Formats: sequence, C-alpha cells, structure tokens
Amino acid sequence: MSKYLHFDTPATKQAKELASDYGLKNHGMLHLDRVFWNLPNPALYEEIVFRNEGRIAHQGPVLVNTGKHTARAATDKFVVQEETTMDKIWWGDYNRPFSVEKFNALWARVQAFAQDEEFFVQDCYAGADPEYRLKVRIITEKAWHSLFARNMFITIDDQDVLKRFIPDFTVIAVPGFKVDPKIDGTRSSTGIVLNFSERLGIIANSLYGGEIKKTIFTVLNFLLTFEDVLPMHCSANMGNDGDVAIFFGLSGTGKTTLSADPKRRLIGDDEHGWSSTGVFNFEGGCYAKVIRLSAEYEPQIYACTRKFGTILENVVYDPPTRRVDLDDDVVTENTRASYPLEFIPNTVPERMAESHPRNIIFLTCDASGVMPPIARLSPEQAQYHFISGYTSKIAGTEIGLGIEPQITFSACFGGPFMVRHPFEYSEMLKQRMLRHGARCWLVNTGWVGGRFGVGKRISIRHTRNLLNAALEGKLDKVQYRKDKLFGFEVPLSCPDVPEDVLEPSNSWGVKDDYWKKYDALAARFIENFKLFASNCSQEVINAGPKRLQ
Repeated sequence: MSKYLHFDTPATKQAKELASDYGLKNHGMLHLDRVFWNLPNPALYEEIVFRNEGRIAHQGPVLVNTGKHTARAATDKFVVQEETTMDKIWWGDYNRPFSVEKFNALWARVQAFAQDEEFFVQDCYAGADPEYRLKVRIITEKAWHSLFARNMFITIDDQDVLKRFIPDFTVIAVPGFKVDPKIDGTRSSTGIVLNFSERLGIIANSLYGGEIKKTIFTVLNFLLTFEDVLPMHCSANMGNDGDVAIFFGLSGTGKTTLSADPKRRLIGDDEHGWSSTGVFNFEGGCYAKVIRLSAEYEPQIYACTRKFGTILENVVYDPPTRRVDLDDDVVTENTRASYPLEFIPNTVPERMAESHPRNIIFLTCDASGVMPPIARLSPEQAQYHFISGYTSKIAGTEIGLGIEPQITFSACFGGPFMVRHPFEYSEMLKQRMLRHGARCWLVNTGWVGGRFGVGKRISIRHTRNLLNAALEGKLDKVQYRKDKLFGFEVPLSCPDVPEDVLEPSNSWGVKDDYWKKYDALAARFIENFKLFASNCSQEVINAGPKRLQ
C-alpha cells in the first residue's frame, strides 16, 4: 500500500484491538502510518485480497507469488559479530560476520524506510514446551506474511496475554527495502541479518515466506543449546504406544511427507527440540513442498492444499475456475504450502511428547543412485553421518539451483541453520542416543538403477514400507549384510519390499559401473569429513567409509 494514500482498509477499525502495550516505538519504529496487531485469519484474508497481495483459490487457500525469490537466499545471511557471539558462532559460508557498526547503520535506514508505512504484527511463541518457548514478534510489510507467521508459529488467543506481550526476539520482514552491497558489504541487495545482542533480525528484499520461519529456527539453534536443549532440523511423530521417531533431512528428501503417516500421530514436520523430558515442536504449522503432490501417496498434505487458511506459494492456478495445478512447475520447483498443524489429521495437540525417541531417521536423497534404501547405524556411524549430512539439493529449494540435483554435505542435515559448530550438535545427539537407547537408520529417498537422469526415484511406497518395518521393530528379526564400503548394516529382507530393492547394485546394468560410482561417493565423504575430523574422536573418524582396494 502506498504511504501517500489514506483510506480505510477492511481491518482498519480493528487494527489496535489486540495490540500489545509494548508497542513498535519500543523498537525505535516511529512515525508509522497504521499498525495492524494480531489480526486473525479471516481479517488477514480480507487485507490480502484488498491489497492485491494474493488470490483465493478453489476451496479456500490463498495464492501468493514471491517474485524473484522463490527459495531461500542462503548466501545472503549474516550474523552480527559482537561480544556474545564472537567465540560461539560457526563463522563461515552459512554465518557470515556483520559488524555492529554496519548493523546499526542498516537498522537506522530500515527505521527511516518504515516511517509513514503500514505494518502488520503477530505476537506468538516459538516452541511448544512452556519451559523453553521463545516469545517472538514478527513485523511485516505484507498482510500475507502476517498470515504466514500465524500458520508457522504458535498463536496466542488470550487478549490479556497479548496486551502484556514483550518479545524475546523480533523479526522485521521488509521486502520493499533493499540493502546496499557498497554500504553494507552484502553479496546482493537482499539480506537476512541477525543480531543476538539486540535480539533483532532483519529480512530485506525477499518475499519468500520461508525466510521468516528459518530465521526463527536459526535463532533457536543458537539460544537453546545454552539451555541443554538439542535443536533439530527434523520432523517427529509418535506411535500408539508413545514411541517417538524423528526424521532428519533437507528440503526435498521427503521429511514432511514421510512423517505425515496415517498410522502415527504427527508432532511436527520440520523443527524440534530434544530436552531432558522429551521432544517438542518449535512451530505451530507445516511448510510443505507441494510440487507434483499425489492425492494417492500423500493424501493428508494434498488435502491441505484445498483448505481455507492455507497459503500456497508460487502454485499455478487457472484464473477462471481458481483451481490449482500442483504439477505445473513453470514458476518454480519449490512450490510450497503453509498451513496450521491441526489441518493434518491425527496430530499430537500439545505438539510435544514426554518421551524420548526410540528411532532416529537420517533421510538422504542420493542422486548418484548407489546408496541402499535403508541401513542401520552404530552410535559412532550415526555421529559420523550426522556431522556429514549427505544429501542432494533438489531443484528450487535454494536460489541458483538448476534442474539436476547437486550432491552436497550439509552438517546436521541443516547446515545453513546451524549457528554453532556441528560438533556441538553431534555431541548432544550422541549423548541422547546413548542415554535413551535410540536406534538410528539411514534411509535413501533418492535414485536407484543409476544416477539422476539414468535411474529413477525410489518408490515412496517402498520407502514407507521400509520405515514402517523399522519403526515397528520388524527389521530386528531379519538378517543383515555389512556394507563393503560404509560398514553399516543393510537388511537382506523386509516385509512388503522386494529383496532386489535392498541391494542397489542389482538395478544397475553394469555392476562395475556401480562400484566405481559408489567408491567415488565414499571419496567425497572422506574429503568432506576432513573439515570436522580435528574435533572428533578416532572412533567416529573410523566409522566413516573405506575406499575400494
């Protein structure tokens, strides 16, 4: 909305009814136009349509387009280097240092930009466990970003609580503001800058909703480690007898899809903490990739793309009928749906489990087509593979990716969001595994019969059957073989899965080609782990792969 036009919008009269006494002037944001506080979903829908930010599709979801940023700007994230972070941050490609002086100058320009502008505010929680939850304030230029915050975080219904709300951390999303590489030392005109001392984050020049949720996740990845809580980029669900399973994996590995299991109750789909009492969700919603989503194989998530309250990012639709086409990737491969967790049937209402995981799943999308579909890991192997975080980046999940997946190693299966050194997180995971007797499985959701472009993606039906067998203890009763290169144990059989599927070399036309490719992958693992070996025990280093003789 133009700052020079003054007329009422649908929610003008209710703009301040749910306001906190701790207003935006306390953040140094002065001379604003209107501020819309904690608007509920229907009011935000009206504002979104009125402001021409989106369209309402068939059956009620709101459709938005994120412009040039259809994925995270992973190379544009910075952390202010000051006294509280100097020796605690994992500085490097994912956490680029930003000086206090530059941040102060940047924040002053953002404050000037905000004058006479309208903003939306959502005061909410990150973290379902009351003992560890973070009070977060999300300030946005766009009404749909405010709805996104309501979907992704835990909302507050009590008006008295909202009135007294004082945030522990504040994020301001200003897609209309561009940083200046010449002044700010950034890579581009887009910037995500975190200041832990000031408890403030700035997201500039990006409409992509995922930046908001990942900024808060990054914050929790730092702060919670000092409270003896392991922050995890994982989904989590729970069986009927209370057994918890957690699923690690980057975007595109099937984490959201596989955790939404009709046979198990969903705790959350992306971000969790593991405390001394159990596992809890950081979020109040889900942010699922929906390109070519199947009503047959992913019915629960598919149904969410047809509901009022869901935000569909960059999904193609037919204007006359307003029906969406989930198969169309003309805008991006990274089409997304943001929706409240309760849209998924059979969830855990409390978003937490007072029990510890029995099974830990590492999801990897192997684009080279050589990894087995499932393998059982020893504690040392689990730590090795957690630090390595091997997978393939799938098209669309980050800016600059092409059609072909890129082999990558992302520490802790979420390197871009890990603020401390990966060894810190891996030690916390290993200690919890040993303390609670959790089993660890490496599950490949990538290709079989050859690399990407030659072989085909592993059937999700086979992956589900393998996972069900692992979670239900059925793989405890079968024979295993020791993998020649990686040393982990691969089951020789599994209920409802053809035995040939368990031996990936069987699907290659020339087995010699398979072993050459597998050996090349082992070499990549060994080379990558050199970055972390100095901080690891010899037992963990020895748990890595060996080259063919």
